[in-house]
Amino acid sequence: MEYRGMKKWRPFATLPEQYIGLQEIIDKQVEVTQPVLTEEQMEQINFTLIEALHTNKQVYLTYYKQGQYITETGFIQFVDSLGGLFVFIDDVFELKNKMRLSELIDVRLA
Repeated sequence: MEYRGMKKWRPFATLPEQYIGLQEIIDKQVEVTQPVLTEEQMEQINFTLIEALHTNKQVYLTYYKQGQYITETGFIQFVDSLGGLFVFIDDVFELKNKMRLSELIDVRLA
């Protein structure tokens, strides 16, 4: 049996521009600015990354991305302090992520 004349009712489908604009406003409200870390905090992060790398301990990484703080758990595979990069393998997908040290807010051993 086929219903040609019936369309599924979608209340917001007729207002996509307003909806997108509203979503942008909501997104901006939850945005935060990236904190500026002290030299001591940056040294501590670097030290913890290197310790986690050498001991193969799991870490909690908190980093800044597109106006939000994101925390993930995983393992450090490589640290390039001079280049300002590190490689992190996340627990969920076990994917390698190359990240900038400058994006980090906090690192703690799990």
